[in-house]
Amino acid sequence: MKLYDIYKQHPVISTDTRNIAKDSIFFALKGANFNGNTFAEKALELGAAYVVVDEKEFKLNDRCILVNNVLKALQDLANYHRSKLKIPFIGITGSNGKTTSKELLNAVLSRKYKTLATKGNLNNHIGVPLTLLSITDDIEMAIIEMGANHQLEIEFLCNIANPDYGLICNVGKAHLEGMGGFEGVKKTKKELYDHIRNNDGIAFINADDINLMEMSREVLRKEYFGSNANARVSGRIISSDPFLSLEIKLKGDTEFSRIETKLVGDYNLNNVLAALCIGNYFDVSLPEMIAGIESYEPSNNRSQAVKMSSNNVIMDAYNANPSSMSAAVMNFSKVNAENKVLILGDMFEMGEESMREHLAMIELVHQLKFTNVIFVGKDFYACKKYEFNFFNSTEEAKEFLSNSKPNNSTILVKGSRGMKLETLSDALNN
Repeated sequence: MKLYDIYKQHPVISTDTRNIAKDSIFFALKGANFNGNTFAEKALELGAAYVVVDEKEFKLNDRCILVNNVLKALQDLANYHRSKLKIPFIGITGSNGKTTSKELLNAVLSRKYKTLATKGNLNNHIGVPLTLLSITDDIEMAIIEMGANHQLEIEFLCNIANPDYGLICNVGKAHLEGMGGFEGVKKTKKELYDHIRNNDGIAFINADDINLMEMSREVLRKEYFGSNANARVSGRIISSDPFLSLEIKLKGDTEFSRIETKLVGDYNLNNVLAALCIGNYFDVSLPEMIAGIESYEPSNNRSQAVKMSSNNVIMDAYNANPSSMSAAVMNFSKVNAENKVLILGDMFEMGEESMREHLAMIELVHQLKFTNVIFVGKDFYACKKYEFNFFNSTEEAKEFLSNSKPNNSTILVKGSRGMKLETLSDALNN
């Protein structure tokens, strides 16, 4: 494979001329509003060793590699590189918590192995190949996050990454529009289990999740975590106000070990247990696993606890769907704090279920007796009900908060990424 020979000489991939790495291979990807081929010459000028193009007029010299389709060439190259690697590959997907699970698992496994995990949320048809092509010969274990917003996408990513081990964090009401409802979500996530089964791999399963137990029925090789003492790792919550404290026990042990995390929300229990289960399977010692979990601190607006001048803010503005928002709101209702403020933004990609799900969220907030509530976004605004504050846009909410200036409050901010609720931080930092 000629392209692979070139890649071995120049094992760094660039896809954006704004940050070209010297001596890299530039893949001229296309998007809805751009044609990467037009940047080929600039990429060479900026230091790329080679460029990969798929339009003849941009093959300027021998450093331009002409292929039929740049994206497919990137994916095929990544898959070929994957076939040369003889290390464990762990695939992770789920409706909620997959990035947190990935980071926790990396924190655990990296105590014993040189690991590589998906950076950020590079978990799609472009991000997964880029992750695979960043794996060097010294890496001992790879953790690959896989996201999906339509059916057969996990199957497609599995065919590229070929994971030997699989973890589905959960199945929830996410991307309902593209998945065709909740049953479509289950079918799509199950594609990871199907790949694991067909390749005689091992799945790590939350034994407390009825959906996952049913979906994994055909998988032959399984390891379990959950509340049952017969699981490889079992655990229970001690408190989550706001940080999660838990006790865990390895199968065969007689005593529990306590873990103090920097994670907000009791819904993170299963993410921790999953990381411990996989770490234990790969012979990471219990003290090292605990140290790994306790060292992890969320960032990038993912259930991130932020101390502001007069307010404590739980910033969870990276993503939202009915399952994750319900869990966050219910957990927040248990937090022992005065002057609680709830700021919720629209949940995207709900399709025909959007109005019903947004109205259901308003009803949940009402049932939990929250009083200081701000709903942000057109879908929540269309469902206006009760004496809550509703705003069409984040800008309108920001103006309101700038004037009302909550003080000495504990505030949960939760919404889909497109709502950009993190921009409310200035108004909350009084």
